[in-house]
Amino acid sequence: MAKRRRRSRRKGIIKTTLGWLLKGFLLLFALLLLLILVFRWVPIPTSSFMLQQSFAAWQDPQHHREVRYWWLGWDDMPKNAALAVIAAEDQRFPDHWGLDLKELQRAIEQNGARGASTISQQVAKNLFLWGGRSYVRKALEAGITLLIEGMWPKQRILEVYLNIAQFGDGVYGLNAAGRKFFHRDPRKMTRNQCALLAAVLPNPVIYKVSKPGKKVRKQQRWILKQMKQLGGIKYLDKLQ
Repeated sequence: MAKRRRRSRRKGIIKTTLGWLLKGFLLLFALLLLLILVFRWVPIPTSSFMLQQSFAAWQDPQHHREVRYWWLGWDDMPKNAALAVIAAEDQRFPDHWGLDLKELQRAIEQNGARGASTISQQVAKNLFLWGGRSYVRKALEAGITLLIEGMWPKQRILEVYLNIAQFGDGVYGLNAAGRKFFHRDPRKMTRNQCALLAAVLPNPVIYKVSKPGKKVRKQQRWILKQMKQLGGIKYLDKLQ
């Protein structure tokens, strides 16, 4: 009898625990859906990466800078910057559904030599997740990416990316980047400056906008060439 009672208690504890875990998961999922829905229209106040940066700056102010970030709406954005980012990061952006399977296949074939993350995936990661290469994070990233693609138009996805992408240590978004690196209103940034910002996106901590090396300058020239081949800013009409 005692053994049966212990077994019954264990089953009850397991069942209760699983029930609470399921409720917690559903609550988090509902909160995520609500945030994605709200962020379709509301300016993004911060991101997961910015919060991590702020925490690091609080813990170690000598080695980490405070966050520089000011929201910039689509109408005020330099369209050459939008085109430069697409040219550099995700030229199939208007056509895929968040996960570019063709680029992923190429990355696998080349043993990871190419990046396979789309702009949509980077929005999902920067906005809600953390860095790293774990399978758990990549799975969460894929799921959130599909939700964003289903709930936001392409133009909004790009608008958010250009606002939360990191362009330097503590520098997030075009508004902060234009004022920090070029000392000007981002709307007045030149085509070359836009391409330079896009050129550091693979790793804006190592690659410096303020001190671009040969690799960054080479990438900048390649981006300018790609922008021309895409047809200029008229290419952005595909996002509407």
